[in-house]
Amino acid sequence: MMTTEDIADALELTGKLMELHGENPFKIKSINSAAYKLSKTRLDLSNPTVEALTQLEGIGKSLAEKIIEFTTTGTTKELQDLIAKTPAGVIDMLGIKGLGPKKVKQLWEELELESVTDLLYACHENRLLELKGFGEKTQNAIIQNIEFKIKNTGWFHYAYAEKIGQPIIDAIKEQTDLVSFTGAMYRKCEVIEEIDILVGDESIDLDDFVSETIPLNFIQVNPNLFYRKLVETSSTKEHLEGIDFKALPTKKYDSEESVYSGLQIQYCEPELREGLFELEKAKQHQLPKLVEFSDLKGILHNHSTYSDGMNTLEEMAVYCKQLGYQYLGICDHSQTAVYADGLKVETVLLQQQEIEKLNKQLFPFKIFKGIESDILGNGNLDYEEEILKTFDFIVASVHANLKMDEEKANARLIKAIENPYTTILGHPTGRLLLGRPGYPINHKKIIDACAANKVVIELNAHPYRLDIDWRWIPYCLEKGVMISINKLSVHKKIIIQVLNLQ
Repeated sequence: MMTTEDIADALELTGKLMELHGENPFKIKSINSAAYKLSKTRLDLSNPTVEALTQLEGIGKSLAEKIIEFTTTGTTKELQDLIAKTPAGVIDMLGIKGLGPKKVKQLWEELELESVTDLLYACHENRLLELKGFGEKTQNAIIQNIEFKIKNTGWFHYAYAEKIGQPIIDAIKEQTDLVSFTGAMYRKCEVIEEIDILVGDESIDLDDFVSETIPLNFIQVNPNLFYRKLVETSSTKEHLEGIDFKALPTKKYDSEESVYSGLQIQYCEPELREGLFELEKAKQHQLPKLVEFSDLKGILHNHSTYSDGMNTLEEMAVYCKQLGYQYLGICDHSQTAVYADGLKVETVLLQQQEIEKLNKQLFPFKIFKGIESDILGNGNLDYEEEILKTFDFIVASVHANLKMDEEKANARLIKAIENPYTTILGHPTGRLLLGRPGYPINHKKIIDACAANKVVIELNAHPYRLDIDWRWIPYCLEKGVMISINKLSVHKKIIIQVLNLQ
């Protein structure tokens, strides 16, 4: 069944192709708006009706019927007609960052380019400079974005791969309990190339299990070897060498823990089997407990309908209280983020009045007054001091002017970190996994600055961000920098050792 996210993506593609072919701009705007709204919500689409869908803001009868067509057929006639009259390579060009439908239309019609390869070749021949609205800077950016896309072709977000792989695991479990993800999937790496699955039964026929998007790799072993093989296939080469895996006695093991017991070292969770700092700690039996959802007492960096969120402040607070959390930190976009309905000063004050009212109603549950304040190009936050001091906490984040060299990025972030009102540095590099690399920073300098100014660093746990990169968390801990786990699409891998922070 298609999810709201799937349908939002399909509607977004529909809108782009309509614009590419010069169709009605009002209809395009309506479709794009619906795609955005759907991307921000999660609806039960098991039995959608026109009546229910039209209750959503921006969804009329025509769009509701399109959504129902997607849920019943997986596509729409309109989208298929648009795809049929568009070369596949031109559709691929729409996926290049920085190239909207208007620019792709120019490249297709005026330069007769019909593939990403054609486009890259044309860039290297400086042919884009002939087009109105294309300059050398734009051409160079396109080259960089194509090269980034090519480099990441064949990689998938862990969260997406899990949706593909888990039903397969569940189906195999009907025949044997000895089945598990392994490899990078079992370590819950940020991005993966294939879904590795270990099956402890050599007699099961796995030919019927296929994936049209992500390669599947099945490893079948004798049940007596299952747990030994699970540790072996889920570890990096460096981890196996570091724990002297070849010296492990050959016998049947009944768990992964017993495998590590046989090696006479502390059990390493799958997420830790990287061959990094875990080896020394495991040998000394000093590995920390990994953070679980149950360890979290509240959540910060949340957006409400005051800016670009999909739920009201009250809905969010009541739901968090029902989940057993002790607090909610509301952190809507600030006034510079006009694209996300960022809060003007008067709206900030209105929201804070509502927070005070809700805190009385929901006591002892607490809503903290926060804001995600944009870090401007000069490193300043985007409110005056008289407003900044009204917040309980401030997440300072970069959202614009991302094309910085390392020196400029460091100076900009450090100035924001040194601002006395900054509580948390949000998603420090601005990266989007498989989408953009993020601006270059000297992580040690930024972490050192946070340590000196007692600023917390955000671990933005959205599966497309995972920023700060988990590999820098040990250095944060070494320097006494606290980590704020936000966006709560968390998996263990990225939050190792955070429980050491008290």
